[in-house]
Amino acid sequence: MLLAASAFAGFFCSTALFSFALWAQQTDPAKPVVVQPGAPGKPSRTLPASTKATLPPRSQADVEFMQGMIMHHSQAVEMTALIASHTENKDLWLLGARISRSQSDEIKFMQRWLAARGERVSMATPGMPGMNMSREPMALMPGMLAPEQMEALRKAKGAEFDRAFLIGMIQHHNGALIMVKDLFDTAGAGQDADVFNFATDADSTQRAEIRIMEAMLEKKPSEEKR
Repeated sequence: MLLAASAFAGFFCSTALFSFALWAQQTDPAKPVVVQPGAPGKPSRTLPASTKATLPPRSQADVEFMQGMIMHHSQAVEMTALIASHTENKDLWLLGARISRSQSDEIKFMQRWLAARGERVSMATPGMPGMNMSREPMALMPGMLAPEQMEALRKAKGAEFDRAFLIGMIQHHNGALIMVKDLFDTAGAGQDADVFNFATDADSTQRAEIRIMEAMLEKKPSEEKR
């Protein structure tokens, strides 16, 4: 304990002295100070006053990941919008509300991230307006439902819809996991803090939801009514 207290006191004193020295230099407006903290165990460096902070170059893979995930999430939200009119399964209602809310919020986050960097918020090309991705004649992101799958989902009702929705959303979520893996497998990608945090959170969230949906698929109809 005494050693810890002594070490803390020494650290406090050295920090105070460093702060005072830095303050003393900064009191002279003609001599602005730019200090670069050193790596662990290394001293800090005083840089020229003309030094400017620069962000690391943006990875094109990050941009394409965010654009693609907006498209991917949009279809998931479209799928959840069918639940209220196609089934009375309360567990599916709760799951759908959770997916819709979280992915709608994430779409807004990704749109802000792209807009702040002067990038397009959509991968749409001329002749393909809107966000209804299930009807667009374009290459789909991994796991996205093809137009015929979406059409079958719209026509299903009750228990048939429940099963089709769960199978389709598991496929959809697994596709998102592939997109995250592809991002981190790309050299230089996923280093942006916002992209890293979003991608890792999406990965863990969708893995958890896949487990929930797999358990729901294993339930017998009699168990769902209890």
